[in-house]
Amino acid sequence: MKSLSEIETTVKRASKAKGFSWGVSEEIGKSVRLLEFFSLPGIKHINSYYNEIQKNNFEKLSLINEKNLSSLSPYCPIVLGISFLDQIKTIENYKKIYLSNVAYPIIFLSFLSRCSEIIGKKIHVKFDEREILLNLNVNIYTNCLDQEFPINATNTEISFIENKDNFTEGEWINLYKLSENTFVEESLSLKEGAAGAGLTDND
Repeated sequence: MKSLSEIETTVKRASKAKGFSWGVSEEIGKSVRLLEFFSLPGIKHINSYYNEIQKNNFEKLSLINEKNLSSLSPYCPIVLGISFLDQIKTIENYKKIYLSNVAYPIIFLSFLSRCSEIIGKKIHVKFDEREILLNLNVNIYTNCLDQEFPINATNTEISFIENKDNFTEGEWINLYKLSENTFVEESLSLKEGAAGAGLTDND
């Protein structure tokens, strides 16, 4: 079994060989490593993408808007991912972003997972009928683990989820009252022992 470090290094060098800068290649290596860490087919899809990259003129989207409609060519997942990383602090204000025609969306997904960590918010992603929840780059929840991931997503929808409690105030108050049963009431002897306890006056 290949180590994550070996995966990252090899992907980085292969990406450089495909014409990406060392800086971008390093980001690709990190992203594919992340996919493999979460048991997603990163190596498989980056291999397939690099086999196609010379045959297809993938569109490079550098400026992210609320709605992004590609031309006939699908968006390059790497340039798209780098653009998201660079602009995430700004584009999270859109709340929801739409993209059409994204090539190899699972590669793009890994960049989005890292974006989730940067902004400290969960990100909900829909690639056509597939739904994925990215949780601060700690885990990835999806309804399509047992399905083959597509090489193209016709419609992509990205939502930024505001942080909030998953419980009601009443549920919290009830639990907090229960926790109060463990509080120890401070007695007189405890107070006396706490003030200068263990000190000896040798004068």
